[in-house]
Amino acid sequence: MNSPCPDFVPEPGRTVTLVPGLRRILAPNPSPMTGAGTNTYLLGTRDLAVIDPGPASRAHLDAIRAALGPGQRISHIFVTHSHLDHSALAGALARDSGAPVFAFGDSTAGRSPFMTRLLAAGLSGGGEGIDRDFAPDRRLCDGESVAGDGWHLRVIHTPGHFGNHIALAWGRHCFTGDHVMGWASSLVSPPDGDLGDFMASCERLRRDDWDCFHPGHGAPVTDPAGRLDWLMAHRRGREAEILRELAAGSASMGDLTRRIYADTPATLLPAAERNVLAHLLDLLRRDKVRMTGPPGSKSRFSITSPRHESGAQ
Repeated sequence: MNSPCPDFVPEPGRTVTLVPGLRRILAPNPSPMTGAGTNTYLLGTRDLAVIDPGPASRAHLDAIRAALGPGQRISHIFVTHSHLDHSALAGALARDSGAPVFAFGDSTAGRSPFMTRLLAAGLSGGGEGIDRDFAPDRRLCDGESVAGDGWHLRVIHTPGHFGNHIALAWGRHCFTGDHVMGWASSLVSPPDGDLGDFMASCERLRRDDWDCFHPGHGAPVTDPAGRLDWLMAHRRGREAEILRELAAGSASMGDLTRRIYADTPATLLPAAERNVLAHLLDLLRRDKVRMTGPPGSKSRFSITSPRHESGAQ
């Protein structure tokens, strides 16, 4: 799932200029799931937009404050999605700066109807640090534009990693949160993540001509089209692996994870299980597999019989 990023070794708390008008500050929260830490972006020259304020960290709040030069202030705070490593500092930064918080909605916003039904049927989340108390001051709509002092952002709803996930287009640059990263493939963990939505969001981003993606973790992605193609091919390849394994007989998500991710470190296996479950549920929605039992870790999945599949077409 994750690959090392030896060329991305920024210092937490240090402000780095990426291009004129755009700076990055790395939060001090490295982990197997966050890489070197969360990227917080400062956009503008006088009235600044902060994109993904990051985790609840006094040191990171102080670093954002220290990045403000004479005559600068924070006028807008944007959150790409409400995982704690992106959104938890939003409230404190808003109180400190007086700036409103902008996001697609709370942590239930944007969840697909399919996942809503599975949740009602007993599907539980994977516990990936959801900010359940998150509530923006201003809810953004897909396609909406927000302009500030010398900058302009276009909102692109990109559910998949999380239902309320957005990307923010800044000209031919795009802030992609956790949807597209260069150092790792994005976690998709139902019911907050939805693989069908993830693929559709990748395809939507692929239709535009981008110069650079600025992700929530890791270095800038300088070949956006190539990275999107790789992510979609990676998911299609994983689906093919799962179907090959199921051709030998029914299995649970745990069975499949142990076979497919045999060389994955133990610390990452829970996340791998959630990704496998995302594939299985997407296949279920598309009538490629059947599920026995309530949705979750104890469910067993089997390939839909050819007769059943042909009848569904």
